[in-house]
Amino acid sequence: MQATTTAATPRSTALYFALYAIAAVFGAFLALKFEALEQLPPHVLVAGIIFISTYGAILSERIHRTIAAITGAVVMLMAGHFLGFYSQTDAVQTIDWHTIGLLVAFMTMVGMLQKTGFFEYLGIITSKKTMGDPWRLTVFLGTIVTILSSMVNNVTCMVVLAPVIVATSEILGLNPVPMLMATVLLSGIGGVATLVGDPPNMMIGSAAGITFNGFLFHLGLPVVAAWAVTLLVIRVVMRKEMAIKPKNMEGLLKMDESAAIRDRQGLRRILVALGLVLLLFFFQEKLGLLPSSISIMGLALALVWVRPNPDEILKEVDWSILLFFISLFVCVGGVEKAGILNMVAEKIAAHAHTNLMFTCALIFWVSAISSAIVDNIPFTIAMIPVIQYIAAQGINPWPLWWALAMGVGFGGNGSPIGAAPNIITISISEKTKYPITLKVWLLSGTTTMIATCIAGLAIEMVFFKFFSTH
Repeated sequence: MQATTTAATPRSTALYFALYAIAAVFGAFLALKFEALEQLPPHVLVAGIIFISTYGAILSERIHRTIAAITGAVVMLMAGHFLGFYSQTDAVQTIDWHTIGLLVAFMTMVGMLQKTGFFEYLGIITSKKTMGDPWRLTVFLGTIVTILSSMVNNVTCMVVLAPVIVATSEILGLNPVPMLMATVLLSGIGGVATLVGDPPNMMIGSAAGITFNGFLFHLGLPVVAAWAVTLLVIRVVMRKEMAIKPKNMEGLLKMDESAAIRDRQGLRRILVALGLVLLLFFFQEKLGLLPSSISIMGLALALVWVRPNPDEILKEVDWSILLFFISLFVCVGGVEKAGILNMVAEKIAAHAHTNLMFTCALIFWVSAISSAIVDNIPFTIAMIPVIQYIAAQGINPWPLWWALAMGVGFGGNGSPIGAAPNIITISISEKTKYPITLKVWLLSGTTTMIATCIAGLAIEMVFFKFFSTH
């Protein structure tokens, strides 16, 4: 059931805030390189206007995000073609097909699990263990996702856990938004702790020669601090929702969770396929396989073994989300090809010779703000050679590497479209009576991003000598 949207006035206020924030950030980026708009190359100005307009349309919620993204991608591609900065081949190459493949595989397997009654089963168990207390549920699920996302892609975590949260909330008669927000925000934070938790970490680790233990040793404390800050923010912002008492708790305690399972044989086979996928994730580098390839292999095994009706199962795939991501990749790719990210990176490098600590803070905040607006992967790609150049000048690069990892990791929580799990979670919430709106995200997600960035940067500044080592 689709709930009604928020009132016009609060929504408009949130929209104007978001648009002004994006415009201010983009304007600041341009100001780093140019003194006046007249000095901007035409293609940079055009790409920037298209980008801001597309994101403004998405955040306004007055037009469906998929329609806005597709329109923005087409306009960006046409502008790039005629102005010569973005070709059709470039657009295809900017699409992260590995993420799309991962989403299709897991959405399909989750759809198969849904039909077995598995999520209702987990919902009943989780409700019993926490006695239906909203705060206990939030801490419990948030801690689980923080740990899981440090080992498994956070997209995978939310595709699997979000339906469990919705099922648990429906059983208890609770608003699922606090639990959904806490888990999606902590899924992004948990990935910062390890080499394999987030794609930017893999890229940074490869470029800088940082090991799994190196990430965990240096970023473990900031992640724990960010975990605590996130739960605190959710507790304060969502206190009214947290105060709601679960309904029919006595009846719930008498429920037999095993009765929720409708297809035991199918469930066992799907779980074996899913378990094999998660196991292979840990050995993907030695096997030379990508996460998307492993996921699709697991899906093929599940389909052959269970043999469901393909037409019915494919209805569980949210094709609207997939089209949204494809279009967004194309739109962001135009910004990257226009050279805007490189402008920011070059200007940051100019400060490293005079004040390393300031440069560290600058990289942290620019990375965080950029990751709230564009995909963190192209920004990381743009920043890696900059830090390598700084290192080649005899300047210690280690605090910059850690600042970059935390900035791009924590920053994805800054907006509803800052990270793939954000969109997935919002889409799942829209199928309930409690959709996550822009206003909700600004109050909880954006606040959390700012608070966790302050905490992470404070830790790095206080222990700057420690973060200056490998």
